[in-house]
Amino acid sequence: MPLFNQSIRRKIVGIALGLIVLMVITSMLSMVMSGRVGVLLDELTNRYIPAYGNLARANVYSLERALALRRMVIARMQTPPDEETYAAQLRVYRDSEPLVERETDAARKLINEIIADESTPSDNAALGRIDARIESAVAELRRELADENAKLLKQLDASDFTATRTTLAHIETLRDLFTQRIDAIRADMLKQVFASTATVIRQQRQAIIVSAIVTILAAVVGLVFALLVSSGITRPVRLLLAGTREVEAGRFDQPISVSTQDEIGELARAFNRMIEQLRQNERIRETFGRYIDPKVVQGLIDRPEVAVDGERRVMTIMFCDMSGFTAMSEGMTPRGLVKVMNHYFTVMSTPIRKNRGVIDKYIGDAIMSYWGPPFIEEAEQAQLACLAALDMADQVPTLQQQLPDLLGIRAMPAQCDLRIGVATGEVLTGSIGSELMMSFTVMGDAVNLASRLEAANKIYGSRILVAQATAAALKDSVELREIDRIAVAGQTVAQAVFEVMGRAGQLSAQQESLRTRYAEALSAYRAGRWDEARTAFNAALELAPGDGPSRTLLARIDGLEAHPPADWDGAWRMEQK
Repeated sequence: MPLFNQSIRRKIVGIALGLIVLMVITSMLSMVMSGRVGVLLDELTNRYIPAYGNLARANVYSLERALALRRMVIARMQTPPDEETYAAQLRVYRDSEPLVERETDAARKLINEIIADESTPSDNAALGRIDARIESAVAELRRELADENAKLLKQLDASDFTATRTTLAHIETLRDLFTQRIDAIRADMLKQVFASTATVIRQQRQAIIVSAIVTILAAVVGLVFALLVSSGITRPVRLLLAGTREVEAGRFDQPISVSTQDEIGELARAFNRMIEQLRQNERIRETFGRYIDPKVVQGLIDRPEVAVDGERRVMTIMFCDMSGFTAMSEGMTPRGLVKVMNHYFTVMSTPIRKNRGVIDKYIGDAIMSYWGPPFIEEAEQAQLACLAALDMADQVPTLQQQLPDLLGIRAMPAQCDLRIGVATGEVLTGSIGSELMMSFTVMGDAVNLASRLEAANKIYGSRILVAQATAAALKDSVELREIDRIAVAGQTVAQAVFEVMGRAGQLSAQQESLRTRYAEALSAYRAGRWDEARTAFNAALELAPGDGPSRTLLARIDGLEAHPPADWDGAWRMEQK
């Protein structure tokens, strides 16, 4: 069909014009229905409800007149008579007299307008009866009340209070009868208001239903029209979408066929050129991903200027080392050692990448990794690093069981374990090296501190130590125990060092007690109360006989007692790296 051979622009414009025509027809029908509802709503708002309000105000003005009349009687019957109040209430009485008739006349006028309007449905018979009842109530009772009120005023002027009381009682009876009739009329008028409201709601619902039906019909017609017009577009678009999904899945070896000469055909040819470029980039990633963390490779591709210029960022650094590696490697063949180390690095690298860390390098049996921008947000880097450390520690029992099977022996010459140090601080990121070979890495005091804390685990018999800045950034996401205040080699200012005991809320009662006892012992230790500290550390060892930090500080107390320091400040300075 010639229509399908047009450009995409003309196809889309044709669909749009057809939908606009259908939309205009639907809008016009909706406007007609809405106009009908608007007329009914206008009558309800401007006639029914105001008429009911006029009747209510007529009743109120009648009661105000009765109240003014009673106050006049009270003022005149006082001794001496209160002529000022009498005169004031007389003015109120006379001023309100025309108001009742004005409101009832206004109500009757609106009711007659409703009856006369043939464009809206209404119960004209009921409205006519209401009009007649208003006329009767006002004409008959108002005349009788006027006569009695005039009679009462003459009796007051003559100071005939006995007759005044009788006349006042009769007036009250007539007033009550007038009020009852007006209330009954108002009740019937309220029914008409409710009936008109129901009519408006019913008409509105009908308009909504009709509009919905017409809209659905227009949508169906428009959809059929759109399907017919777009049939020439969908096939090449589906081919393009299939190619996009192949690219999303990482498969770049399937170019899409070009079957049209319109804009989609041009897009397909550009897509094929893009696939070829992605295929080349993927080969680069696959090649370098074995030597550099894939996140770094992607970052260098996206922002190559970072590798040249370098940046200063706050990052969290982790050093992980295998304890017992030297003893374990002595009895292994080179092939067996490589097999063990590759398996060890695979097992320990998984938690790092699972927790969105970047592996910087493998140094012997050690792993250096880091967390921070632009790979993750600065606020969560410390938490992710500590969670990765806990996941790595959880892998140790399984690793100890796997290594003998991996080598085909019954037992390893020595059991392996982990030592992990974590520190947070400002570092320099960028490409460091020579003109011949460079490495994208991080440098700074935080890197050195993390390395020293990893080594400090040997001294304290611990597994995971974190620096003070890292602990401050954790925000109760893991359970910590303050171990000591130390100044590592290369630093002069001591800082608190913490052991990661477990995930938040997962400590046993024994571990909680151990942390409490150790904190008490550490406080006494820093204050130089050696006996108290020794007792508290021994209490901690009773809870956990293998607790390395308690054993370390107990041994240190013996040396401090034998050779008391001259300027003891509770901090320990490490001389060795």
